[in-house]
Amino acid sequence: MIFIRNNSLSPLGIEEWRWNDFMSELMSQLSVFELHPCEIPNDFLYKKIVTGSPRNPLEVITSTWACKFKKIKQIRVACIKSNNSLAVFNLLIHPSHHYDLPFFGADFVTLPNGHLLALDLQPVLKADILHTNDVWSRLIPIHNQWQSLLPSGGQIPKEAESFFSPAFLWTRLPLGNKSDRTITKVIKPAFIEYLSFYIKLLKSSVKVSSERSLQLLEGQKSYITYRSTKDPARGMLTRFYGKDWTEDYIHKVLFQI
Repeated sequence: MIFIRNNSLSPLGIEEWRWNDFMSELMSQLSVFELHPCEIPNDFLYKKIVTGSPRNPLEVITSTWACKFKKIKQIRVACIKSNNSLAVFNLLIHPSHHYDLPFFGADFVTLPNGHLLALDLQPVLKADILHTNDVWSRLIPIHNQWQSLLPSGGQIPKEAESFFSPAFLWTRLPLGNKSDRTITKVIKPAFIEYLSFYIKLLKSSVKVSSERSLQLLEGQKSYITYRSTKDPARGMLTRFYGKDWTEDYIHKVLFQI
């Protein structure tokens, strides 16, 4: 049976995906806005392949959910599932540069050897206190509450520090029932609280001056360039779909200037 998605807001077409509840929460919180689909080529909306060996076939599905509306250039989620060994929920909320807002990023990845879980409101202009102070003063206590219940994910690369906030929630968990409970009782409510906070920022934001919007645009370009250049999923996607598809997906869908 061939599954076809009509647009970027259509059902994902991924059954028994670990991150379904997180996707439902995102859609629920966004339901207060008038969402419009993003123009995404069909080959990136939904792609399913079977790889591996004849004795051990591996089905891989990648589905992309995306929308836009006033104040938001793009919200997109890269959703990936491969049998029971791989499940990815990679969310980026890219605000319009006409509003003084951070990016919202969530990267929840289940691999055969464990979970990598990251959540942040990522600054556009980290050194600019007008951009960061009001956000961080309210977000850091939320971060501290949830990070205290999780092991640290470790140091982030020096070159990446300018793209993360002090409220970067980051952990690694082994596979197993205990980690499944942690995802349900800690990661999910943290995601809900971070997202609810971002929605409040979004609702209260006002349009900035032309000069300020140009500053924000330059900051966004730096962020997007870094993310697209250093995307850790590049190797995995290339193995599944080839270099050309992967580079187009990263630069034309996941990280648009």
